[in-house]
Amino acid sequence: MDQETAKKLLVEGGTFVFLGVPQETQFGIDMQCWNTDEDFRGIKMIPPGLHYIHYSAVSKGTGDIAPRSGIMHYFQKKEFLVKMWDKDKDDMSREEVSEESIQRLKDNLYNLDRHLGPYPYEIWLKWKLLTSQITAELAAKLSPESGIIRASVELLSTSDKDRPRGVKSPEGSMDQESADDINTENSNEAGQSTAKRAKRATAQEREDAMLPDLKPAPGTALRFTEIPRDKYPPGSTPEEITKHYLDQSYTLELMIEQQEEPLHIIGELQFSYLCFLIGHSLDAFEHWKELVILLCSCDDAIHKYRSLFFHFIRTIEIQIEEMPEDFLADIVMNKNLVYKKLREFFRTAYMSKVDGRLLTMIERFKENLTEKLQWDFTGLDADEEDERPVVVRLDDDAE
Repeated sequence: MDQETAKKLLVEGGTFVFLGVPQETQFGIDMQCWNTDEDFRGIKMIPPGLHYIHYSAVSKGTGDIAPRSGIMHYFQKKEFLVKMWDKDKDDMSREEVSEESIQRLKDNLYNLDRHLGPYPYEIWLKWKLLTSQITAELAAKLSPESGIIRASVELLSTSDKDRPRGVKSPEGSMDQESADDINTENSNEAGQSTAKRAKRATAQEREDAMLPDLKPAPGTALRFTEIPRDKYPPGSTPEEITKHYLDQSYTLELMIEQQEEPLHIIGELQFSYLCFLIGHSLDAFEHWKELVILLCSCDDAIHKYRSLFFHFIRTIEIQIEEMPEDFLADIVMNKNLVYKKLREFFRTAYMSKVDGRLLTMIERFKENLTEKLQWDFTGLDADEEDERPVVVRLDDDAE
C-alpha cells in the first residue's frame, strides 16, 4: 500500500490480538488465509468496517485440518479486540478477556507490534464490494447466538416427544381417517366397495423415518430469514395463482416485510455467500441459492424495487467472479437452477421492458458472463425446452 494509506491505517486501523494460537494453525481474515508461526499474535492495521476472522485447528500428529470456524466483527476506528485460544477445545475461547489484561497489552503495544501481521490491503476494495450492504446490526442478527460461524455445526437428535406424529404411515398401516372412510364406504346401500387404499409410505419416506431427526445444537445455527412458503395471497383465483407462481414478487414482498429495509435482503445474500465461500457452510450456500432463485423469479418487483435489483446485480456479479471454478463448471454443465434462473431473469428484463440505468447494468452483466465464462444466453425470447407448457389432450369419450 502507499505510504499515506499506511500512515492512516496505523492511526485509524483496528487491531485483533489472538493469544495462545498453536503454531501451524490455519488463520485468516476476509479472503486471505495463512498458517501461523510461533511468533503470531494477531493482525494490525485493519480497515474500519465488517471483517470475517476465521481459523482451523491443525492436528500436530497427523496434520488433519479441523472444519473452519470464525466470527464476523465490525471493527470501529482504533478498536483493539482480544481473543484467547482454548487449548482444551482447540477453539477460540468463549470467555471474555478482562479489561485489565487488554490494557496491559495496549501498554505493551511496542513489543506486541512486531508479532502482528498487517492487514492484506490488496483485497480491501474487493472485500468492500462483497460486504457493501452488511451492517453491523445485520451481521449480528444473522450470526449464530454463540457468535461462532462453523462449517460443521454440532447436531443433536430430537427426542421422541418432539418428533412430528402422524406425518408418515408405515407400509401396510393406515391412519384413522382412512380407516373411517373405508368403513363408511363399505356400508353404502349399493353394497359395492369403493374403499380407498391406505396410502403407503414411499421407500424414501420409510428410510427418512428410520433416520434420527437431527437439529443444530442450541445457539449454533445461522439465523437466516426464512423464505415465505406462501406463493399467492389468500383467496386468489386460479388465474391469480398461476400469475404468482410465474412471478414471485408477492413472496419477495412478504420477505421484505420481515426486514427493517429492503436492501437488507441484499445484505443477507452477501452474508450467506461469505459464510459459504469463506466459512465453508453448505447451509449458507443453500440459502444463498434460494435467495438468488427468488430474486430472479420476479417481474413486477423489478420495477417497484429498482434500487434492490440494482444492488442485486452488482452483488451477484462480483460473487460469481469469486466463486470456485468447480461450482461455476457445475452451473453450466448441469444447467442447474442458478443458471436457469439467470436466464429467466434476463428474459424477464427483456420482456418487461426494464429501462434506463438498470437495463444497462443487466445487459453489461449478461455480456460479462458470456465473455468471461462463455455462458450462453442466446434465445432469451424463446422458452427453454423444459419450460414449455405441456398440452394435455382429453379423450372426448372419457367419463
